[in-house]
Amino acid sequence: MDKIYQQGFIEIKNAAENNLQHVDLKIPKYQLTVFTGLSGSGKSSLVFDTLAATSRRELNETFPSFTQQYLPKFGQPQVDKIEHLPVAIVVEQKPIGKNARSTLATYTGIYSLLRLLFSRIGQPWVGYSEHFSFNLPQGMCPKCQGLGYVDQLDEDKIIDLNKSLNDGAITFVSFRPGTWRWKRYAKTGLFDPAKKLKDYSPAEMELLLHAPQQKLKDPPAWWGKTQLYEGLVPRIMRSIVHSAEGKHHQAAIKQVVSRQVCPLCHGERLQAKSLACKINGLNIAEVGALDLIQAAAFLQKIKEPLAAGVIRELLTKIQALIEIGLGYLSLDRSTDTLSGGETQRIKLAKYLTSSLSDLVYILDEPSVGLHPHDIQLIRKALLRLKDQGNTVILVDHNPAIISLADWVVEMGPQAGMQGGKVTFSGTYQQLLHSQTITGKMLRRPLHFKTPRQPAKWLEVQNLRQHNLKQLNVKFPQGVLTVVSGPAGSGKSTLVNAIKQQITVPYIDLDQTSAGINIRSTPATYLKIMDSIRKLFAEANHVSMQLFSYNGKGACPRCKGKGVTITNMAFMDPVVQTCELCHGHRYNPEVLRYQYHGKNIHQVLSLPITAAIAFFADQAEICQKLDYLLKVGLGYLDLSQAMTTLSGGEIQRLRLALELNHQGKFYFLDEPTTGLHLKDTEKLIDLFNQLVDQGNTLILIEHNLRVISQADYLIDLGPDAGKYGGQLCFAGSPQASLKQPRSRTGMALKQAIKEF
Repeated sequence: MDKIYQQGFIEIKNAAENNLQHVDLKIPKYQLTVFTGLSGSGKSSLVFDTLAATSRRELNETFPSFTQQYLPKFGQPQVDKIEHLPVAIVVEQKPIGKNARSTLATYTGIYSLLRLLFSRIGQPWVGYSEHFSFNLPQGMCPKCQGLGYVDQLDEDKIIDLNKSLNDGAITFVSFRPGTWRWKRYAKTGLFDPAKKLKDYSPAEMELLLHAPQQKLKDPPAWWGKTQLYEGLVPRIMRSIVHSAEGKHHQAAIKQVVSRQVCPLCHGERLQAKSLACKINGLNIAEVGALDLIQAAAFLQKIKEPLAAGVIRELLTKIQALIEIGLGYLSLDRSTDTLSGGETQRIKLAKYLTSSLSDLVYILDEPSVGLHPHDIQLIRKALLRLKDQGNTVILVDHNPAIISLADWVVEMGPQAGMQGGKVTFSGTYQQLLHSQTITGKMLRRPLHFKTPRQPAKWLEVQNLRQHNLKQLNVKFPQGVLTVVSGPAGSGKSTLVNAIKQQITVPYIDLDQTSAGINIRSTPATYLKIMDSIRKLFAEANHVSMQLFSYNGKGACPRCKGKGVTITNMAFMDPVVQTCELCHGHRYNPEVLRYQYHGKNIHQVLSLPITAAIAFFADQAEICQKLDYLLKVGLGYLDLSQAMTTLSGGEIQRLRLALELNHQGKFYFLDEPTTGLHLKDTEKLIDLFNQLVDQGNTLILIEHNLRVISQADYLIDLGPDAGKYGGQLCFAGSPQASLKQPRSRTGMALKQAIKEF
């Protein structure tokens, strides 16, 4: 301990952000510190909302005021002082974004270097580096504009030939009779609005469907001076399908638009001239299709002196990604298909090659989505980051990550308002001998149960999708099955294939946040908000509408969102707590009304555990809240914006609504994401209850405790991408210990040996 403190420390004094109970804490510098503790105990409040927010805020204040207006805004955390605080680099698990032009190579800067390489030594020479960019006119394919695909509109699905414009012949959403878009066709004088489309001449049909933008010769009086007429097909493609409005009409677009590989560039995105330029027989698109391991081998064979500097820089970037376990990714992999864990590792690899030191790197659960085999690579990367002269702070629950720590801080003792205290601060060995929740759980050895025997099986044969190598796999019914294997080994592809075999409705719970927005909360998701509003209305003899933050009761400034959002042109939106309602969502009048001594904001601020006690006389509300306790979400507030929840939390929230079934198939994708060891045990108990009710559970999971309690294990590997896709083991988890090809079996064997 003395040795650690000789190197200095970051000192936090009186932190009271969110549920923190006036925390004082010293974190050793130039060491690796792991924060752990129950979900909702205050880890994120201390590490991200206090430590990181203070560093980012004070760094931003060093810039001129003109620059500051374009930087993200970080509020003043409730903390007296933080001393000896370095500049913080926060490495989160947020997806990189949905830009169709963003690939692994463009995001990491690898593609810019490849363009430079081809412009220098590619043969025949075609021009400078911009001629190899699919995002610039000099290089992009003229047919698909560098996207590699074209969207085709099925014209038969946007019109009804048996109707006139007046009768609704344009069937696509937002063109119904009477709308302003309909008016641009029916009221221009170009067509007879009472005439059925099947009676149109070929010229009229061409004008209606395909006419390019043009001025009207004799426009009606309401037609704008600069307004242009445009055929239906180009108009829908330009103003809806390829615009921001498209996200509001995705279901309608999916029905009428099909995506196809570009017929001109065949998906390679570039002009023919650019694709003709090659190095050692490959053009730049063919190099982009290589995975990182293949790309490194390709570059190492290039010996031209003119390319030496570029090759060296390329190999540095690519090698960092390979070392962190991402060698299976192709350079042209679209960033919107990457998982949160893959995104975080890509960001981490970038910092491994940085020349900067004396920073504090803060990582949010770097173990998420990783097989124990992959975690060994992350461990090496984190140690390398520390050895470069930095302080590394992690929030994580994984025993393999905690054991790496020089220093461990546990928050607790419980979640929500019963948490927010430092229950342990010391070395990993001291934690192992402590009486804290984490210390006790780490000492508990792994054990296997007697597997249930399945009555029936589902079988998939000769699977070749993506990287799967002609797999024949049997899935047992009526038991708990775990599909495991390194990230990218083919688990999701296999599980999707088994879903195709099921002819009855099944419950598919993944980590997507579809249908969730800033107004979604646990109270609205559980459908208890109306019941709560009714209780307030009856107690105060006023309208229920008053207690809706989406209606009459909303704060006039933030319109009931609790935050104001400023959209920035080229940056993430800036989200700030509303200054008028202070995040309460309601106007002051509403907050005067009470039920059982609390106003509606105070009630909605209750954690689930406290809300169950508050609504003890409301059986329907309590039953739904109890579901959240069963899935380990008792620490959430009723009013917490669901946009702030992790993928694992959203999945468990969705599971809470699906607990009363029999004879169903449940599919879950890494349900233990973000869960403490104690909460994981609760979830295992819940899974066993669901199986005992007669359900079949199929989990994609890496957590060794969950795997040890499964009835059946299907292990893919041995590695990822083209190096995976093989069945390495199928059988009881305990039997996998005897199969050297099973990376999961070997990880279980190692975990048992450590006790």
